[in-house]
Parts: sequence; C-alpha cells; structure tokens
Amino acid sequence: MAEQFSASSGRRSLFRGWRLGVLILALAAVIAIIVRATIIDFVYVSSGSMEPTLGVDDRISVNRLAYQSESIQRGDVVVFDGRGSMLSYGDSNLILDFLRSVRLAGDDTLFVKRVIGVGGDHVSCCGTDGKLTLNGEPLTEDYLYPDDAPSEQKFDVIVPEGRIWVMGDHRSISEDSRALLGRPGGGMIDVDRVIGRVDRIILPWERAGHVASLPMSATSRELEDDQAHG
Repeated sequence: MAEQFSASSGRRSLFRGWRLGVLILALAAVIAIIVRATIIDFVYVSSGSMEPTLGVDDRISVNRLAYQSESIQRGDVVVFDGRGSMLSYGDSNLILDFLRSVRLAGDDTLFVKRVIGVGGDHVSCCGTDGKLTLNGEPLTEDYLYPDDAPSEQKFDVIVPEGRIWVMGDHRSISEDSRALLGRPGGGMIDVDRVIGRVDRIILPWERAGHVASLPMSATSRELEDDQAHG
C-alpha cells in the first residue's frame, strides 16, 4: 500500500507541476501580447527602402507611447498602418485583424518611413541646389543612401493638419508619399494610422543601437510669424 500511495502522490505532484508550468507560459504570453499591443512593439524590416538607417532583416523596437505625450516630429522614423494610403483597405477580416494587432500573425500592412513634413509644412522638390525644401529652407539629409538624389520626382505640397509627409532614406527604391500624389489624401498619411516611433535596432547584434530622430527646420507658422514681425 505504501508503494502505491507513493506512486500516486508522485503522479499528482508531476501533474500539478506540469499544469503550473503551462499556466506560467500562458500568463507570460498574455503579458507579452499586451505589452506589444500597448507599450513597445517589435517589427521586422522586409525592404531596403530605409537603408542605410534600417537594413533588410533588421528587427526594430517601436515605441507605441511616444506620441501620447508629444506630437510627431520631423525627422522621426515611424511605423504606420498603410491601409487607406499605401494600400487599399480591402476586405475586412476581423479574426485576421485581431491576430495582426496582437502580432500573432504576420502583418504586411505596416510601413516604416521618415517623417519629412507635419501639419502646416510646405515640402517641395527640388530647390536650385537639388535639395528638398521645407518651408522654403533647403534640407541637408545626411541620412540618405549614398549617391541617391533627394528625389527624382518633383512635387510641391502643403501638409494638412492631422497628416504627415513621409519618405524613405533610400529614395531611389522607396515607395512613399510621392507614390500617392494624385490619389485621395495626396500622399499624406493620417497621424491616427501611426503605430509608433522607431527607437532601436534590436537585431542583428552588429547593428544594434539607437535610431536617432533628426531635427529639421521651422514650421510654416513659425516662418509666417517671423515674416509678420520682420
């Protein structure tokens, strides 16, 4: 009887341990999903449109809280949902949309680009020196891919409030706001579609580090104020 009791107790103990392990793993998975959906996300870069800042196969961290206390800034590298701008909305699939939102399914609707203009800005290409102009001032873009022109496509836009004008750092291969000219929205990305700001490269290890947001020129309102007081 003693041997039977001991074996039965061992099986119950093993079952409790196994059940506790599954519970801990499930709880950890739920916490990870909540963190990725609300605080910090991790995204895989699948194209070279942001080279040399971000490379193909880079894994990056996206700060989802960045714009709760501050507005989107020029020079920020952001991840946004391209549906309704870079992509058509397509047919809605609630289950797939949910799985994508909690990163349990791959998401090919996300894009990563650099913010060039925010609401009220006048962005154009190009000045007599071949550079983009922001509110009449030429931009020095040290982040551009080597030997790339600021843009081979001419444009002249004023960014509405609540929108941003975005471009890739590898301009010659980037599909960005320039590709949307003539479509509804005129190339502007709704700020509500922005997931967050790219803060770091996580992998590969040799490229790991902070992704800098680069300050740019004054807003059109500031220029108008300067002219009014000049």
